[in-house]
Amino acid sequence: MKLSELKQGEYAVVLSFNTLPIETRKKLMVMGVLPNTPISLIRRAPLGDPIQIDVRGVSLALRDNIAKQIVVEVK
Repeated sequence: MKLSELKQGEYAVVLSFNTLPIETRKKLMVMGVLPNTPISLIRRAPLGDPIQIDVRGVSLALRDNIAKQIVVEVK
């Protein structure tokens, strides 16, 4: 399932994000979004983009087009 498909309050584990450009992957990894990392969807903006996620206790905002390329497994 894609990160963009998570419902508010759901928890998942990041599996991969290999379809993203290398620079975007590096930025995500610096922010703590790594494979096998627990992640949860806090909320969506009123128009659905961006989304707010929680990764290792840090709140991040991601654009929907990036979230659609991050593969997660719901826990």
